[in-house]
Amino acid sequence: MTPDQYCRDRTAASGSSFTASFRILPRDKRRAMTALYAFCREVDDVVDDCQDPQVAAAKLTWWRQELERLYAGEAQHPVAQALQALLPRFPLPKELLLEIVDGMDMDLHQARYPDFKALQLYCYRVASVVGLLAAEVFGYKNRQTRQYAHDLGLAFQLTNIIRDVGDDARRGRIYLPMEDLQRFNVPAADILHSRRSENFDQLMAFQIDRARGYYAQALAALPGEDRRNQRPGLMMAAIYRELLEMVAEEPGLVLTHRISLPPPRKLWLALKAWLQG
Repeated sequence: MTPDQYCRDRTAASGSSFTASFRILPRDKRRAMTALYAFCREVDDVVDDCQDPQVAAAKLTWWRQELERLYAGEAQHPVAQALQALLPRFPLPKELLLEIVDGMDMDLHQARYPDFKALQLYCYRVASVVGLLAAEVFGYKNRQTRQYAHDLGLAFQLTNIIRDVGDDARRGRIYLPMEDLQRFNVPAADILHSRRSENFDQLMAFQIDRARGYYAQALAALPGEDRRNQRPGLMMAAIYRELLEMVAEEPGLVLTHRISLPPPRKLWLALKAWLQG
């Protein structure tokens, strides 16, 4: 199996909405995004699938070492080999890939976030950085597009956090800032035990409005000259904003259900965004 085939299989198995937007890309950009997404899946699964935190930490350390080998032209893992082959065409900064690993490492040591500033660092590492790397692959002329990519990644991650409140709680994690729980008088135990209340709904409405603000901020920052190149991100923005609005209709459901869009709806939203882009 070639490194590219490994990455294609890895991304296909994830079932993520993100991979659908790769299909409209030219071949070289599609290869790059597939390899980048496969890398994110590899390091994310270290945290999600490994029961022993010490083993998971050792695996993340190995990935940091593998990134050093990648940029020295000596990659060992098929995902790293795929990325290595793409570097002459897409000079992806090593420090950004390392930030992703650092974000996964935060999940090993931190199950709560005291305030939104602390959560922003996590979101930057696991999502905004991916947006910045994707912008490099898609291509841009105006550096203001980097701000768009940063804020859109943050909006995506906030949407994920909102959607996954119940799933994360069952893993003992609460990503909603503790200062927000205190503001709306929602005990952490209510979230951990899936206890819905009017206060919880108000808390979620606040989180949803925050995410909406970052979508608006991101889209306002995208220069018109770069809209065409950045259409894959705009396609994903259309899907994720719709998902956010689905949660807004009945926010308490996130405690017990995983909200998702039907595939035909995703396809329609993506096509609409593509045509508008």
